Amino acid sequence: MTEQSKNSELTRENYWKENLKILIILLSIWFLVSYGFGILLVDLLNKIQFFGFPLGFWFAQQGSIYVFLILILAYIRLMANLDKKYKVSH
Repeated sequence: MTEQSKNSELTRENYWKENLKILIILLSIWFLVSYGFGILLVDLLNKIQFFGFPLGFWFAQQGSIYVFLILILAYIRLMANLDKKYKVSH
């Protein structure tokens, strides 16, 4: 194996590891918001009012969707930065 192919393989591995790290973090946030706030902690959060609605209800009905959209935008931005870092072109 040549030096260039070793560097290329190492670059691919590092790119994939960083990609997985981003995915795990964003999916963990999504899980926490949608399942944790919308289902598990709903009774506790419902004691707090948010725009006139109980917070747990708001997360279950709208908040998790907003957070999901924000996570999609964050993923797009983070992956664009990662592609620049590793000089990946489409």
